[in-house]
Amino acid sequence: DEEYLSPELIPKYQLYLSFTGGPTLAVLRDRYGSPCPRPFYCSVDPDHYRPADREPQWDLGYLGTYSEDRQPTLDRLLLEPARRMPQGSFVVAGPQYPASIEWPANVERLDHVPPDRHPAFYAGQRFTLNVTRGEMIVAGYSPSIRLFEAAACGSPIISDIWEGLETFFALGEEILIAASPEQTLRYLTEIPEEERRRIGGRARARVLEHHTAAHRVRELEQYVNDAVAVTCS
Repeated sequence: DEEYLSPELIPKYQLYLSFTGGPTLAVLRDRYGSPCPRPFYCSVDPDHYRPADREPQWDLGYLGTYSEDRQPTLDRLLLEPARRMPQGSFVVAGPQYPASIEWPANVERLDHVPPDRHPAFYAGQRFTLNVTRGEMIVAGYSPSIRLFEAAACGSPIISDIWEGLETFFALGEEILIAASPEQTLRYLTEIPEEERRRIGGRARARVLEHHTAAHRVRELEQYVNDAVAVTCS
């Protein structure tokens, strides 16, 4: 977003690390004159984010601070399915949700889950929901840290869709995509337990192969070497 960029400074950095990949990198190079823009995504510590020994108690859960631009998607992909599945159990964890929200009776509210409890929280869900901020959807190629954390814990993820998501996880195999309450409910009621576990396992394998802190260190070293060698393009 131009509001947050300092155009006169960007060309002075030999290497520019961007949380967003995809077309944004070309904008940084062509519009703002960055000689070497590179994506530098978030990562996880696999020693902390890993499967926990806990049986699921919720069918679907969500972890995130309230955000006005995310709330319609949360309503559509979690609250409405909860209303239509009264025998199910759901959870939403995070602060700052307004008192005006009408939570279905089968949606448990947790105001805060500390980071050291995240793995156990993910393990307590049969599926976990990912909801993306509006600006990140517009930009594309902007994975949330929650995606990598949940996947590292082996929690099967149901997510909204945005450009570039398929470059991080194989759609339908490592992550499930939903745009409606009906799709969410199909996943919750029709996916066999063995397949549910396999989806989570495949997502965890992808994170361990590409998205740990150790991977980011190696990427940064390569980026610096490229910048020094003036091989960026």
